[in-house]
Amino acid sequence: MADIANNRQASYKYNLLDKWECGMVLTGTEVKSLRDKKAVIKDGYATVYNGEVWLHNVHIAPYPQATRENHEPERPRKLLMHRREIEKLIGKTKEKGLTLVPTRLYFKGRHAKVEIALGRGKDAKDKRHSIKEREMKREIERSFRR
Repeated sequence: MADIANNRQASYKYNLLDKWECGMVLTGTEVKSLRDKKAVIKDGYATVYNGEVWLHNVHIAPYPQATRENHEPERPRKLLMHRREIEKLIGKTKEKGLTLVPTRLYFKGRHAKVEIALGRGKDAKDKRHSIKEREMKREIERSFRR
């Protein structure tokens, strides 16, 4: 499972609570662009609308060899999940402050998958704490190397 794109900022901006693996409904040119690793999920988010999960603001670059049959780079894409999982998501996203964030985009076999996480936004104090932990971890690793 080679990653196409990672959202490293997601763990910095949000406390990630639960994660789900979802399939995506894609066109042929989108799949070819993903195979070339031409995707950005940094600003992406997911919503539940009419019992379906949709992925927004994920940029999949147009495939250069395609002519007029190319896709729109930031169109909303439908995510494929089991009905029970979607019902759980509906209940959890109703809570105030919770959002669905894509954390990883990858291929599993020949199918493109996206990992979405339920996250609660961090305030500035939590972000400073995350930075402090990361710096302490780096210092410990540096001291072991010496």
